[in-house]
Amino acid sequence: MTSHPTWVLLCLLIPIAAAFTALSTTSRKRRHRPSTQIREFFAAAAAAHDDSISQQQKVVIIGAGWGGLSAAHALSKSKSSPSSLSLQITIVDAAPRVGGLVRDGFSTINNTIISSQAEAGQHGFWDNYYNIFALLENDLQSKISNVNDVLTGYAEQGQYSPRGLEAIWPVYRESRHGRPRALPTGLGQALYTKFINLPPFDRATAAPLILAFSEFDDSPEAWKRYDSISFRDLCIKLGVSKRCYDEAFEPMILTGLFAPGAECSAAAALGMAYFFVLRSQNSFDVRWCRGNIGRLIFDPFRELLMEQGVRFEMSTRVQGFEMEGNTISKVVCSTTRNKEEGEIISLGADTVVFGLGGAALSAMVRNSPELAQYSEFRRFANLRGTSVLATRLYLDTVLDTKYSANACWGFDEGVGMTFFDITKLHGVDVTKRTDGVGSIVEVDYYHAASLLVMSDEAIVDKVKKDLNTILGLQCINANVIDAAVVRLPQAVNWYSPGSYSNMPDAKSSSITNAFFCGDLVRSRHGSWSQEKAYVSGIEAANLILSRREGSGIIPLPNDEPHVALGRSALALAKTFLGRGDANKAPSLVDFVW
Repeated sequence: MTSHPTWVLLCLLIPIAAAFTALSTTSRKRRHRPSTQIREFFAAAAAAHDDSISQQQKVVIIGAGWGGLSAAHALSKSKSSPSSLSLQITIVDAAPRVGGLVRDGFSTINNTIISSQAEAGQHGFWDNYYNIFALLENDLQSKISNVNDVLTGYAEQGQYSPRGLEAIWPVYRESRHGRPRALPTGLGQALYTKFINLPPFDRATAAPLILAFSEFDDSPEAWKRYDSISFRDLCIKLGVSKRCYDEAFEPMILTGLFAPGAECSAAAALGMAYFFVLRSQNSFDVRWCRGNIGRLIFDPFRELLMEQGVRFEMSTRVQGFEMEGNTISKVVCSTTRNKEEGEIISLGADTVVFGLGGAALSAMVRNSPELAQYSEFRRFANLRGTSVLATRLYLDTVLDTKYSANACWGFDEGVGMTFFDITKLHGVDVTKRTDGVGSIVEVDYYHAASLLVMSDEAIVDKVKKDLNTILGLQCINANVIDAAVVRLPQAVNWYSPGSYSNMPDAKSSSITNAFFCGDLVRSRHGSWSQEKAYVSGIEAANLILSRREGSGIIPLPNDEPHVALGRSALALAKTFLGRGDANKAPSLVDFVW
């Protein structure tokens, strides 16, 4: 899930992607009578058909989120190539609709709102989502005529605490007072972001983190070093002030990695923040979906995949596997359609792609002796997820919200929070509604296990009180007509310290025909969240098709010159200290641990 992943870092740090062989038959040179020739022609055709079926590779993709859909798309597109494998692709997912965590289809509590379909949180499309934007603008062009009809424009965003507005994030790509805003990354964010209450002195204490960003280059070696320490410990050891951490970094981690900084890997925090905030000045510019993401994006994506021959088995849960040596030969599933007792189906598999989050992959290993016999898969049982609570309130009053997308902190200890004016984001014309609804407001909570246990009524009451605190009298006087409450226990990957060693690579090292995709998979692309999940699907497809690394993937731009210079200088110094081997030199982590 991507809500507001790095809401606060913006002003704190300165500088800083088997060939299909045509069957041929050889006929005998000797002459035949016409009837014999006809019989042999049909016999040869039948044999060729049987051989074609046997050569068709069956691919089963478990999970219909961004990763699984991306893998299916990359594989099914390859079928148009005359030299490609003949593939039969099936996507299996326990949910009734595609999208994985990023899906819709949730009803309101009282079912009084006509055609209301709440979502599992709001999901932004940040400036560095190059591959997803390419999908929307190119591959889905026949389904989505204009991306601007699907995504909002860029707009300012706000941040609130119980005491009021705390910060404003501008649109970084726009000009100010007629002058271009383009500045080196870090400097531009620092100058143009407006913090209301956080003093400059406290912001300045974040400067030593520049060294950590310079050393963390997203390599496996850097991940191993910085994954051993929590982000909170890294900040404390580097001298970040308590106020700066509590009001800036902790909210960033809670809404970006969905857990407190004391329980999040420093490696994950640095990688996420660099991608969403510091790669370029425009990195934090974000667009939102103009309607429910399932209807506007995932439904067209599913239609395209079906046209490309992909088969979907939704409301279908994987129960186990059949093995032939170190190869998965069948995926055994049960269907849960129409809430009836599930029928067992067995899907033959030449290739299996696991497109699952950490908690789902962990549960699958725990419940599958076939997978648990391998130490590689047993380590996945250590993966876990953090919980999300997504709510949507339908009010009888039109609220005047200054910003349509907002991050919040300080309402619940250890819980992140965001709220969105859905009426504005979706362009709802309230004058045409006949159900009495004015504003529709989405409020989402992260690391929210303590809230999930509350009743629907208690949750709605809490959400309304939080909005009252933020929006004041106008919200206090508004009444809730209906509400949607979506509980997502352990649904989002938890990047805890030490979790890197348990993450899967794109290809299994123990099961010869197993592959992985999703935002938990190790990758050198450098992206995060939805974009990383989408890219990882293409990376899995490239491995399956034996294509070159990065084929079909738009890479991220190179580091800006001052960032590259800083990293090069640090690498040179480490090479000197390591007597020719930078990996033998001391790391910043060695001094703060």
